[in-house]
Amino acid sequence: MSISELSPRRKQIFYRARHRGFKEADLIVGGFAAAYIEQLSEDELNAFEALLAFPDQDLYEWIIGRRPAPANVHGPVFDKLQQFNVAKSLA
Repeated sequence: MSISELSPRRKQIFYRARHRGFKEADLIVGGFAAAYIEQLSEDELNAFEALLAFPDQDLYEWIIGRRPAPANVHGPVFDKLQQFNVAKSLA
């Protein structure tokens, strides 16, 4: 499926993930969206959208492990996003 075939909501979330405000976050969060946006369940999509509401710098530092993420950020989608970052950095 191409991006143009996504639902309007998924397109909007994809766009927000790809345009975070600085390149490093765009690459990690946007790359995650490109890889998983089609597969996310509605609950996962809600969780991903909630993550996108956090300030760019905070989210980026939590993902890369520079600072610990607050308890309300942790969950399956955040864990998957961190794993995606590790896998991307090892590639």
